[in-house]
Amino acid sequence: MLNFSFHNPTRIHFGKNQIRKLSHEIPRDARVLIMYGGGSVKKTGLLDKIKIVLKDYDIGEFEGIEPNPSYETLMHCVDKVRNENYDFLLAVGGGSVIDGTKFVAAAALYNGEPWDILKTFGSGITEALPFGTVLTIPATGSEMNSGSVITRHSEQSKLFFTNPHVFPFFSILDPELTFTLPKKQIGNGVVDAFTHVMEQYMTYPVNAHIQDRFSEGLLLTLIDQGPKALKEPENYHLRANIMWCATLALNGLIGSGVPQDWSTHMIGHEITALYGLDHAQTLAIVLPAMLTVRKADKKEKLLQYGERIWRITQGDDESRMDDTIEKTKEFFHVMGLKTRLSDYEIPHEGIDAIMTQLGRHGMVLLGERQDVNPAVCRKVLELCY
Repeated sequence: MLNFSFHNPTRIHFGKNQIRKLSHEIPRDARVLIMYGGGSVKKTGLLDKIKIVLKDYDIGEFEGIEPNPSYETLMHCVDKVRNENYDFLLAVGGGSVIDGTKFVAAAALYNGEPWDILKTFGSGITEALPFGTVLTIPATGSEMNSGSVITRHSEQSKLFFTNPHVFPFFSILDPELTFTLPKKQIGNGVVDAFTHVMEQYMTYPVNAHIQDRFSEGLLLTLIDQGPKALKEPENYHLRANIMWCATLALNGLIGSGVPQDWSTHMIGHEITALYGLDHAQTLAIVLPAMLTVRKADKKEKLLQYGERIWRITQGDDESRMDDTIEKTKEFFHVMGLKTRLSDYEIPHEGIDAIMTQLGRHGMVLLGERQDVNPAVCRKVLELCY
């Protein structure tokens, strides 16, 4: 096991009717800006419920944070926060709203050009406004980590940043708030969480048996519960297990003391920035190809994953690894996601555009050993067709 330091300050309130905890968590004298995406929080009545809980607070609203939150939209929110002196933010939504709130929390107090937060991967952040979250879409784990991904459409850039100052102070996770999600978002969320686990688990062994078993438990739960949730979207216990899986997949716990990859994500970000695919859709495309190209580098963990998760024990090493990758693709298909760029009518010459973007953003040495170079990335993208 590698050396590590682990600290996660986010308080979790999990279960039914936990939005009542908002009045316990937010200071009474705070000026609160509620941030959300489209109209779903209004249609479901969630926004009204939150306003009832916060009836004694000075509150405002910012609506319109997109999936893959845009820098352009968020800068309007930054202006609102600064001009109207909000001092506490409340994200109500999924990972995109929470990611956007993290950016606003940092940018509102940032002394300089806010885009530099992304260009420096968050290293220049020295303070941020306090914020909490009410999660409605389990997928990204943003409700319990210090990372964020923001898109700047004018540059076709999708970049990430991380900084300890943007951990949520608290997050409310009520599985009932996910009952109305369409099947597409259920599938996306499960595949997103699954791939988060794989980016931390599917590297090389370092005798981190606890982390391996934690990761395998999350993978097995998603494989078991995910397809059932598509058929029973209002089954509380299914939704609860998936919600907690998505949070644990990226709250720092399973990644402590182990090497991490994230090359699938970096390629996926460029596909989204250029062609507008959902984040999870890009992951379902890239991960199987990444595993295929890098079989030799990931052999030990790939065989372990095949045996422990998919019960693949017959055949030589090569056939077992191939069968394991095929099982992973089949699971993505069961969750309703496609696994080829051509399935989304992205032209083959798009590879050159994606490669150009990777180079422009400095993504030239990726992976757990920093050896996923442009040649490897191109091989992966070729396999995505």
